[in-house]
Amino acid sequence: MSARPTRARDGWGGGWGGWASGRSAWAPLLLSAALLGAWELYADFAGVQEDLLPAPHAVAAALWNNGALVWRNFAVTAEQVVLGLALALASGFALAIAIHLFPLLRRAVYPLAVGSQAVPIPVIGVLLVFWWGFGIFPKLVVIALICFFPVVVSTVDGLAAVDPEQPKLLRTLDASRWQAFRFAELPAALPAALSGARIALAVGVIGAFIAETSTPTSEAYSGLGREIITDAGGFQTARAYAATAVLFAFAIACFYALALAERKLVPWKTRARGETT
Repeated sequence: MSARPTRARDGWGGGWGGWASGRSAWAPLLLSAALLGAWELYADFAGVQEDLLPAPHAVAAALWNNGALVWRNFAVTAEQVVLGLALALASGFALAIAIHLFPLLRRAVYPLAVGSQAVPIPVIGVLLVFWWGFGIFPKLVVIALICFFPVVVSTVDGLAAVDPEQPKLLRTLDASRWQAFRFAELPAALPAALSGARIALAVGVIGAFIAETSTPTSEAYSGLGREIITDAGGFQTARAYAATAVLFAFAIACFYALALAERKLVPWKTRARGETT
């Protein structure tokens, strides 16, 4: 007798969930359209010079007319973001695991990791080029330096929050320290580590911009960062905004791509969210 009301509620809940999911997908699109419309009206009717603030239609036209140039520089920046983020993730995860396993290392290294985030990149940019030349590696080091900190912090916090009874249980089963870490601590800390990776990925795009504009280069227009600075200084403001829009979209795409990958890597986290909603 109680099965029918349950199915009815489930059906209504499923319909409501689908409607809510669709609404959440449309919400950012509608907000973006509203912001673009307000920007267009302000640029057209507020008397702002186009060299100061181009209208969205001028930015779109600049992107269309200079697509080959923007795409060529985007390919350079995207490569730097991917490789720099890979370097940041590898170094951040390794440092976090070492800090977790060796408490003395935490007391020695953690303050230095915090202080590294206050180092002005232009101060060390020339030094990095002196060490490794005008190639891509100095830029990757800059991106890794900017991005590795959230990976370290989130991974260390995730490892510290693991239920201590789980490693103890494995120890009673004659598991080694490494086995307890691999099968208990690491899987439990993976969601927090991936959250830090998402933050690092979003920061990595602006990190690439900083890397390109803070390290000397022997090429013209090597990346979107250089293009934006050159265009802004040469009164090609619409093209600078077009390149900025590409960076903006790239950061969003990377963030949600990693979020989708997170569902595959840590499916238990997704199921836990579904059970609590």
